[in-house]
Amino acid sequence: MESWITRKPTRRIHVGNIPIGDNAPIAVQSMTNTRTDDVEATVKQIRQLTAAGCEIVRAAIPDQSAAAAITAIKSRIDIPLIADIHFDHRLAIAAAAAGADGLRINPGNIGSMEKVRAVVDCARDHGIPIRIGVNAGSLEKELIAEYGGVTPQAMVASAMRHINLLESLDFHDIKVSLKASDVYRTVSAYRLLSEQTGLPLHIGVTEAGGLYPGVVKSALGIGMLLVEGIGDTLRVSLTRDPVEEVRVGYEILKALDIRRHGPEIISCPTCGRCNIDLFDIADQVEKALLTRSSPVKVAIMGCVVNGPGEAREADIGIAGGDGVGILFRKGKVVKKVLQDRLVEELLKEVDKVEGDKYRKESNDK
Repeated sequence: MESWITRKPTRRIHVGNIPIGDNAPIAVQSMTNTRTDDVEATVKQIRQLTAAGCEIVRAAIPDQSAAAAITAIKSRIDIPLIADIHFDHRLAIAAAAAGADGLRINPGNIGSMEKVRAVVDCARDHGIPIRIGVNAGSLEKELIAEYGGVTPQAMVASAMRHINLLESLDFHDIKVSLKASDVYRTVSAYRLLSEQTGLPLHIGVTEAGGLYPGVVKSALGIGMLLVEGIGDTLRVSLTRDPVEEVRVGYEILKALDIRRHGPEIISCPTCGRCNIDLFDIADQVEKALLTRSSPVKVAIMGCVVNGPGEAREADIGIAGGDGVGILFRKGKVVKKVLQDRLVEELLKEVDKVEGDKYRKESNDK
C-alpha cells in the first residue's frame, strides 16, 4: 500500500521473525493479562490475539515460575513473545534463557551497573533485542526534580540516559518507548526523542482507560505520531480484552492508509428512514468478520434511499428496506433479500469477494 505519510528513518532490528524499523511494516502488539505461569490460559489468549492480527505479544514476568513458563508457551504459539521485566535482573536472564524473543526493561529499576551489564550480556548471547520502556509514572526522582515535574523533557532525558548506558556496553539492538497516560506528554516526548535518536520507537498512550477514553486517547496520540512519521510498533492500551487492543490498533492504521488488516466496515449512523435494527446487524457482521485477514470493504447501510450511493466504493454491502433489503456491490444493486437473511447473504458475498481477491493476487505473482 502506498502511504501519504513519510516515515522517519530508524535502525532495523528484529523481534523473532518480525522486522522493526527501517520502514518495515508498523507492527501491532498487545500484552497478555493472564498469569504467565498458567500456560494453558496464556497460550489460549495468545492464539486469540494472533487470530485478531497481533504480531508481537508481551507477557509479564513477575517471578521465576513465570520466566520458566516461557519455554512451554513458546512451543505452542506462532508469534514472538517479549518478556516484561521490572526490578529483578535475574528474571530477565531467566526469561532469555527460556526462549523469550525480546526483553522489555526499565534499566533505571534493574539496579546496579553490574546487573544491567548482566542483562545486556545475556540478551547479546541469545541474540534478542531490549526495549527500553520509560513510563511517566516511574520516572527517576532526580529527573523529576531537575525538570520541575514529569515533563516530556524529563522523560526524554531518562530515555537517552538508558540508551547511552546500553550503547556504552556495545549493545545496539534497542527499541524505545516513553509513555504517559495523557496525549500531550506522550506526543511531545516522542517528538523530542525522535529528533535525538534513530532507534526504532514503540508508541502508545499508557493506562489510557476503558473503551471510550482509551480508544479516543490512543487514536489521537498514536494517530498524531504516525502522521508525523514517528513509530515502528504500536500498542493500544485498554482496560478490556486485549483482542480489542489489536482491533483498535489496526483501525488506526487503516484510517491513515498505512496498513490494512481484515475487512473495513462502513456503516451509517441511522436516521428516521431506518426500519431495521442496524445496530444488531452491524454487530453480527463485525463479530463474524473478526478473524478475517482479507482487506474487504463492507458497507452496512440503514436504508435503500442513500445507502448504495453513499457506500459506492465498498466491495459489497447491504441496505435495509421495509421487509426487504438489498445487496449491492460497488454501489450497484445485485439483488433484493428478505431482511432476516441480509447478514447471511452478505457473508456469502464476502466469501466470494475474498476468493476473487485471493485468485487475483495469486495470478499476479
